[in-house]
Amino acid sequence: MPDTSTMNDTLPHITLETGPVPRHSIIWLHGLGADGEDFVPVAEQMQLPVAVRYIFPHAPMQPVTINGGYVMRAWYDIIATNIGAAQDEAGIRDSQAEIEKLIAQEKQRGIAAQHIYLAGFSQGGAIALHAGLRHAERLGGVIALSTYLPLSHTLAQEAHAANRELAIFMAHGDSDPIVPYALGKSSAQKLQDLGYQLSWHEYGMPHSVCAEEIDDLAHWLGTRLAQ
Repeated sequence: MPDTSTMNDTLPHITLETGPVPRHSIIWLHGLGADGEDFVPVAEQMQLPVAVRYIFPHAPMQPVTINGGYVMRAWYDIIATNIGAAQDEAGIRDSQAEIEKLIAQEKQRGIAAQHIYLAGFSQGGAIALHAGLRHAERLGGVIALSTYLPLSHTLAQEAHAANRELAIFMAHGDSDPIVPYALGKSSAQKLQDLGYQLSWHEYGMPHSVCAEEIDDLAHWLGTRLAQ
């Protein structure tokens, strides 16, 4: 049964453990306007070879410019329709700091950094990429679904050497009207050009997830967790 909790000064979050004494943690970030509950069913559906602790944080409530200033859960503000152009750098970096707190929490609970994965969908996937590539200790990997690489112009200078060989699972729908396929694909190419070990997957879907994608992710993740 998922547990809703807060430790120290971390964001409120849902905790789901798939078995006793988990030695791997997956911090999973939802998309704009959703909350931590959004991907609990996906996690419950995946059959992994070892016990895992999932952490599903709730993003802070804040006004979102592109939605007329409506207040909703968001990892950062969306300023314009062209999400890859005008970016909320301060908001992105604030969320990076919140993810660092969650990573520290899991380490305090006995999970080694290399057994911690960052995952996210859409806006959450953007933060997973941004934070994971800059983290100062080697992580297990990053899962980035229907998303893009934010502040890509700063990555070459800010990427931490500890995660230069970080494994990345990146997936996108070929008819995505929210985060354009071309933006996701170019983000993947940027990462590959920088030398990252990226596994790219694309599906015939809009801005969503599909059964084939979940199966592919479970295989990719399960292979790494079993090592």
